[in-house]
Amino acid sequence: MLKIHHLGHSQSERIVWLCEELGVPYELVKHTRDAVTRLSPPELKALHPLGAAPLIETEGRLMAESAAIVAFLLARYGQGRLEYGPDHPDFADYLYWFHFANGNLQPVMGRSMVVARCGLAADHPMQVSVQGRLDKVLALIEARLADNAYLAGKDFTAADVMSVFSLTTMRLFHPVDLAPYPNILAYLQRIAARPGYQRAMAKGDPDLKPLLT
Repeated sequence: MLKIHHLGHSQSERIVWLCEELGVPYELVKHTRDAVTRLSPPELKALHPLGAAPLIETEGRLMAESAAIVAFLLARYGQGRLEYGPDHPDFADYLYWFHFANGNLQPVMGRSMVVARCGLAADHPMQVSVQGRLDKVLALIEARLADNAYLAGKDFTAADVMSVFSLTTMRLFHPVDLAPYPNILAYLQRIAARPGYQRAMAKGDPDLKPLLT
């Protein structure tokens, strides 16, 4: 059986959620962040040199990187679900938004968090640059969701699975006000209504109330 190593309050929620959406059986192994450093525990570091999650154990191997794991699970178990193939008219949009999650959204959230913790003045060039990039990224998502129920188009796909962490759980580490983005907030309510998302969060992070507003 597929084994998921899940670090609480981390991007590994994506993998638990995807398995719930696809109905893939799995064994969930939970790991807890250090109470002081908020970093991974020694058990994860013993499994992988980077000491990060998610990790899955399957087919006699250990696999890391959430995007790679999502792509692997879709190929193995998806049977065409939650993704668009090359013949679909929205295939390019699906690929773009799937990779946008880790290519733009999550990195800029991370940079913004680090810069904010440096205590720079609001008009410091670094602070201005990073905040400007974050504003552009969120505005792009907001515009996309003005005309589409989900990021790839009218259907919920793995592009959404990849993106929601940065808009919700990541804000535990770096608060971002989404009030100026009503389309994003409406989108998060659609996500919140999904039984698969509800099950995943209840199993993986029962102590966490998802930041959907």
